[in-house]
Amino acid sequence: IVDQFGNAVSVTTTINGGYGSKLYSEELGLFFNNEMDDFSAKPGVPNMFGLIGAEANKIQPQKRMLSSMTPTIVEKDNELFVVVGTPGGSAIITAVAQTILNAHEFDMSMQEAVNANRFHHQWLPDMVTFEPNGFDDATLEELTTKGYIHNKGYTRIIGKVDAIKVLPSGSLEGGADPRGDDTAIGF
Repeated sequence: IVDQFGNAVSVTTTINGGYGSKLYSEELGLFFNNEMDDFSAKPGVPNMFGLIGAEANKIQPQKRMLSSMTPTIVEKDNELFVVVGTPGGSAIITAVAQTILNAHEFDMSMQEAVNANRFHHQWLPDMVTFEPNGFDDATLEELTTKGYIHNKGYTRIIGKVDAIKVLPSGSLEGGADPRGDDTAIGF
């Protein structure tokens, strides 16, 4: 969100897994989350997203779990430049970083930056995940010759980014991810 004064807010909402804990409150009209999965319930054992947690992230009283939520506000030359956020589990940081790089380094429009194909690597498992049909065979073959292991089959969506870019004129340009049911609106 960006207002007429240039104030910005970025939000990442999550209930973690699909439908969270699968528990629904009729009274409140919402699903409860299953964020406890973000703790290392058993250090060294992967969670639902394949992340292998360590002893430092084990469940303890009055402790907050490790999270990939990355609501982000970027300034350029001390002025608001980009506001970005996405759901996506362990791929959130990847999706946010690639969107910012696309807007800044490759001078893409906000919608182009959001639409661009993404890839993700989280150390364990030691594999680069590419979105379907996002990268040509020559690129994938070159990575294979360099020793990279990458997915060859089904891949989950890597984020559903929503973002706003402030143009040099001061007008705002929204980007809504076609991977979801998102819409960019200005008023």
